[in-house]
Amino acid sequence: MAGVTLRNVKKSFGDIDVIHGVDLDIEDGDFIVFVGPSGCGKSTLLRLVSGLEDISSGTIAIGGEDVTHAEPSDRGVAMVFQSYALYPHMTVYDNMAFGLKMNGVDAKEIDERVQKAAAILELGPLLDRKPAAMSGGQRQRVAIGRSIVRNPKVFLFDEPLSNLDAELRVQMRLEIAKLHNDLKNTMIYVTHDQTEAMTLADKIVVLRAGRVEQYGSPLELYDNPDNAFVAGFIGSPRMNFLDAEVTSSKKGSATVLVPQLGNLKITAATRDRTPDKGEKVEIGLRPEHFIAATGNANSFSAPTTVVEQLGGNSFLYLDVGGDVPLTVEQKGHTDVKDGDVAKIGVDPATAMLFGSDGLRI
Repeated sequence: MAGVTLRNVKKSFGDIDVIHGVDLDIEDGDFIVFVGPSGCGKSTLLRLVSGLEDISSGTIAIGGEDVTHAEPSDRGVAMVFQSYALYPHMTVYDNMAFGLKMNGVDAKEIDERVQKAAAILELGPLLDRKPAAMSGGQRQRVAIGRSIVRNPKVFLFDEPLSNLDAELRVQMRLEIAKLHNDLKNTMIYVTHDQTEAMTLADKIVVLRAGRVEQYGSPLELYDNPDNAFVAGFIGSPRMNFLDAEVTSSKKGSATVLVPQLGNLKITAATRDRTPDKGEKVEIGLRPEHFIAATGNANSFSAPTTVVEQLGGNSFLYLDVGGDVPLTVEQKGHTDVKDGDVAKIGVDPATAMLFGSDGLRI
């Protein structure tokens, strides 16, 4: 096992800069998730760690050893890709053993490693099967087992669940979490699915356009995002953002007027600075943080365009005059129907304010 350190890592393809000076300290045994929208550089950054791409400048160390210019096979990493990339003519056993055989590992040790990995991944009964006779989830477990037998210092996962259906994704997510608990290896996992990030990670790296927007624990990013991008990306459904104007402020709080919510005034906590009276800001309200309306204080009314009843919870999509509807989550069933005017309460303690530059206020 080993930690991973990146210092001012940059990557360019010709004149196009894709990774802009990334600095990261990943501790030994951590499960780190790189998350962000398509094209943000998360897979490229993972490939730089693996050695499958050469960095343009900066340094990468694994276990305290500089591997910036080391070959992938000399870095002590094992990579699991989105594609299973199994040999179709080989059994599960042979797929897992093939790399070790090519490296001249003793047959007895190969068998011990394969059997151990199969036990961890519950693949024992499938060792004689070929990939065509297996489900997508089973194939992905074989791909992970092929990495385990190498005894790597660091596991690298590049969107390994993208090809699975929704039910299998949940199952495999739990299996990967259990694998980390069992092996205690450092793991770096790339996904665009923030639910995977929230449920798997010890820490999340949120990337945008090749830069780290924020790095911290899942709940830290959820509760205390540094900017509107992180606030909108972490959390499902995403945070609602509404235009607002500061009517008064003091150290630690500001009152804003929100025209889209019937000129509702909301007093929200501030974190990094005190905004000026009259300043244009955005207020962020998570769907799950709306509350039942009590009287007229901190509540508003708006017509419902769509209601989604999911059993355990319901989602109301309200027309508040913006480009996108306001999303409100309610626990359990709701009596609100499409077209009804819903009265909704706002909990000021959960509201977040963002400046015109997108940074948290």
